[in-house]
Amino acid sequence: MLSWLSAHPRSWPLAVPFRISRGLRTTAEVVEVHVRDGGHVGRGESTPYARYGETIASVLGQIETLTRAAPRGIDRAQLQQMLPPGAARNAVDAALWDLESQRRGVSVATLLGQTAPPCLPSAQTIGLDTAERMASAARGHAHLDLLKIKVGADDPAHLIRAVREAAPQARLMVDPNESWTLALLQAMQPVLAEARVELVEQPLPAGEDAQLAGFDSTALLCADESCHVATDLPRLRGLYQVVNIKLDKTGGLTGALSLLDAAQAQGFDIMVGCMGCSSLAIAPALHVARHARFIDLDGPLWLRDDHPGGVSFVGGLLQPTSPQLWGGGLRSADTRAPSSPAPCPQPADVPVAHVR
Repeated sequence: MLSWLSAHPRSWPLAVPFRISRGLRTTAEVVEVHVRDGGHVGRGESTPYARYGETIASVLGQIETLTRAAPRGIDRAQLQQMLPPGAARNAVDAALWDLESQRRGVSVATLLGQTAPPCLPSAQTIGLDTAERMASAARGHAHLDLLKIKVGADDPAHLIRAVREAAPQARLMVDPNESWTLALLQAMQPVLAEARVELVEQPLPAGEDAQLAGFDSTALLCADESCHVATDLPRLRGLYQVVNIKLDKTGGLTGALSLLDAAQAQGFDIMVGCMGCSSLAIAPALHVARHARFIDLDGPLWLRDDHPGGVSFVGGLLQPTSPQLWGGGLRSADTRAPSSPAPCPQPADVPVAHVR
């Protein structure tokens, strides 16, 4: 049970602007939560998302309401009943996992019956821009295994072809962020096949998924905005082959694990993604990502700065966060320099991938 909770906003400047079909971002605006019990302080982070009707103020308000409703504290099971899935519940849920890890003196991985998070292959995202700039970004990441291309409805074929030419060997995913129509998706099929695109993420607006019934896509179709929690899955069967699990949608690691189990049981492949965030938000997601076919957790790589002990990205592999940052069974008050897991094994002369 928690005995004290605080939440505050935090702004992380991006190293370079990031554009998707909905607009341009220059910062990652997050909410950080601390849950204290004696000498232990659990931490969590979430990213309120306007697409889902969330703001920094609304998330802080939800957390304040939680503290008033439960002044003596709650556990994770109670949290699932007291807050809806979303950013507020995610931040508190993560802090409670971290707190339990510290109280018991074991890692979250151990609590889950897992080994420590391994190095994992993650996509590198190419933000929406001119074809020339996207090709330049892709050229800089052409040595990586998997690239994700942000596109809109304005001539996506030109952008996809430009990236493919610049990175001829990379595997490709395309994310229109709900900006396509069924007619455009149909028209794009030859281009997707030509460019060897493996996956298209949420091509149609959420709520228009039924149009995909009977549609035979050359690339796998992945539900993102259409899939938040396990109860969304039945209506997505036969329409999508993959679901994107994001902790800010599920309401935290607890909900994400439930969605993972249900999705696998119903025959969906798994993608794990993130919002714009720091490594504090990525650390819990790594425990789900180890079960995913597609991983897109490069959010912290866009930041100008990150937490000490945050993730690093070498040769397309994410090196996990330091145990001191989150979930390592160590006290947050520990002032020693964050330790890091053993480096990911790499072939010789693999460059470190930084923000574009």
